[in-house]
Amino acid sequence: MSTAILTGPPVAASPIEGDLRTLGFDVLQTDGPGAVAAQLAALPAGERVALVDPRFVGHVHALRLALTDPRFDAAAVPGALSAQPAARPALARVLADLPGDAPVDELAARLDAEGTAVHRPELGVLVAAVPTGEAEREKAAAAVADVDDEAVRLRSAVKSRDGFFTTYCVSPYSRYIARWCARRGLTPNQVTTASLLVALIAAACAATGTRPGYIAAGVLLIASFVLDCTDGQLARYSLQYSTLGAWLDATFDRAKEYAYYAGLALGAARGGDDVWALALGAMVLQTCRHVVDFAFNEANHDATALGELAGSSPTAALSDRLDSVGWTVWLRRMIVLPIGERWALIAVLTAATTPRITFYVLIVGCVFAACYTTGGRLLRSLTRRATRTDRAALALAELADSGPLAEGVAAALRGPARRLPAFTAPAVALLGAGVIIATSAFAPRGSWWPVLAAAGYVLTSGLAVARPLKGPLDWLVPPVFRAGEYATILVLAAVSQVNEALPAAFGLVAAVAYHHYDTVYRIRGGTGAPPRALVRVIGGQEGRALVVTAASAALAGGSGLTVALIALAVSLTVVVLTESIRFWVSSQAPAVHDETGEPA
Repeated sequence: MSTAILTGPPVAASPIEGDLRTLGFDVLQTDGPGAVAAQLAALPAGERVALVDPRFVGHVHALRLALTDPRFDAAAVPGALSAQPAARPALARVLADLPGDAPVDELAARLDAEGTAVHRPELGVLVAAVPTGEAEREKAAAAVADVDDEAVRLRSAVKSRDGFFTTYCVSPYSRYIARWCARRGLTPNQVTTASLLVALIAAACAATGTRPGYIAAGVLLIASFVLDCTDGQLARYSLQYSTLGAWLDATFDRAKEYAYYAGLALGAARGGDDVWALALGAMVLQTCRHVVDFAFNEANHDATALGELAGSSPTAALSDRLDSVGWTVWLRRMIVLPIGERWALIAVLTAATTPRITFYVLIVGCVFAACYTTGGRLLRSLTRRATRTDRAALALAELADSGPLAEGVAAALRGPARRLPAFTAPAVALLGAGVIIATSAFAPRGSWWPVLAAAGYVLTSGLAVARPLKGPLDWLVPPVFRAGEYATILVLAAVSQVNEALPAAFGLVAAVAYHHYDTVYRIRGGTGAPPRALVRVIGGQEGRALVVTAASAALAGGSGLTVALIALAVSLTVVVLTESIRFWVSSQAPAVHDETGEPA
């Protein structure tokens, strides 16, 4: 339960008490500002508390933004201030230090000055004011009447930056589905779960291998995406953010997409076409693309704070000029194949063609998108001068997912590595990944050459992270490691000629990819990567590559490789998922959805 304290006698005919009760608050009145501290002290320490000036005039949604958003310990708009339990002691201290008649806005300013961050939401056309006279009150009331806050609330439920398909083909109606859900008491987590279930049914339809099944799969995949948009819009519409919701929203998109790939591969197999290598290739490519995005953003997260000018890079300047022309903005968003465009493409191709054609088109499109985005980022990195921070270097090191073997090599080479050129880290990472992939692809079946290449990969992986990843291209190290590990598993399974080796490899890569996405979203939430003990237990990326190559050499010629890959996939899933669930349902997990605006 939450309580709102009016800091003085209510104004006649004011709707403020009813508005606060509409938002779920118990309302207490005080005889004057001096009694607020006593009222606050009497309330349970675990309660969210709001202080509201009784003269407040404004939209209900302005109050909702300031008083009910769970992501912020303290938040304020003119005339209203909220404090969650974490900010209550600071608020009590401020009340004790200020005069009894201090206005709410002064309390918020003092909280900020004393180190308790007070979130101030963007109100736009919404009104939040504390009139001091009847004329000002009438003017503020007229301004409230001129703006439909429900329309504003609906518009703000949609991400300000999204893909073309999502913006024009889904959001115009999904926002109303979100409002329908809110009015019936449905939560974003329930909608997210419904989206997952619909996607899994779509995958099952695709697995039938029949034309009606493919058509149903395409329709259901679009329906799942509509629900996927709805859950975030519902969270923004009703401000229902949660730790569990952050975890579900962060991981279910990938689970849905990759389960659908598996469904397509199963459906093709029913028709006598083996496309598991294509399904796994699509998953590897998509995951590597995402890691490029994550790593680049983390590496350059602090550039502006360090004084770097946005226009200091010619590539950035060209990008800004292109963004000033409307049609180029949408074209650039579409060609990177964000989730809306990608799922629409997959759905249409599934319904109209075959799984093989679907994967061919998807892979070609993703390769083009990867070249476009990575090329632009390479140019930006090479043409702009910026100093990477320790925070960015730590994030890249966590994304690298180095295990105990690479850590040992890095510790041994730390001194000599400091004298190497700036581009050493991505260069040696690329060399090691290229050698292990090529050796796995061309060595005779059952050969131990891939194991030797994996040993070399351990050395190059250690050298790549031997010094802080602050070079201009060091953000390439994590995606190169992802490509090295995933592609090695794919190639070894493909050349083994062992039945079911590729589906088993698909499961293993999916388990490892979940761990890597979990790492990304923890870093985004500001809580850091998974515990180092977990990373060491699951071997790190270089350790897993060594184990898979050794299993391929030792178990060639029978079903042993398939069994080994399945065992690895199951054990990794159990360990990683257990730790992930423990974290995301804990009180330390960030209560946020993905609000970056970047299409996934």
